[in-house]
Amino acid sequence: MKKNSFLIFIFFSVSLFSQQSSEFWKDVRFGGGFTMAFGSETTIGISPSAIYDFDNGLSLGTGVTYIYSKINDSKTNVYGASIISLYQIPKVEIQLSGEFEQSFAKQTNNFGSESRSFPALYLGAAYNKGNFAVGFRYDVLYDDNKSIYASPFSPIVRFYF
Repeated sequence: MKKNSFLIFIFFSVSLFSQQSSEFWKDVRFGGGFTMAFGSETTIGISPSAIYDFDNGLSLGTGVTYIYSKINDSKTNVYGASIISLYQIPKVEIQLSGEFEQSFAKQTNNFGSESRSFPALYLGAAYNKGNFAVGFRYDVLYDDNKSIYASPFSPIVRFYF
């Protein structure tokens, strides 16, 4: 009897957890963003992420980033991880965002290579239509001496499914 009670308890626990788990995954969306530039310089980047949608227009999630850039004889590989927050303003197609990202970059040129790490805290706004958002963001932690980026402003091109 004790063994049967234990098995019944395990069965109901797994069943309850499975139902709660499927409810959780119903509100998770996957997607991210991308970067591409070609010409005298080449930049290719991808930033996959996952967010959880709350009922009040707020979404929280996490993402990873990889960017490859080549300018003349200089090559840069950037790896990063981020925490993402999005807020969809009700009845308006504007999405506000905040994202903390920690990046690690390795730059290689004719003189050798250099590795560095730098944080970024992006605050942004985007026009959001369905699964797609486009806008701008600003890095409030931007430092000319630490960041490998040329400007604290960057475009937002984001999609989630």
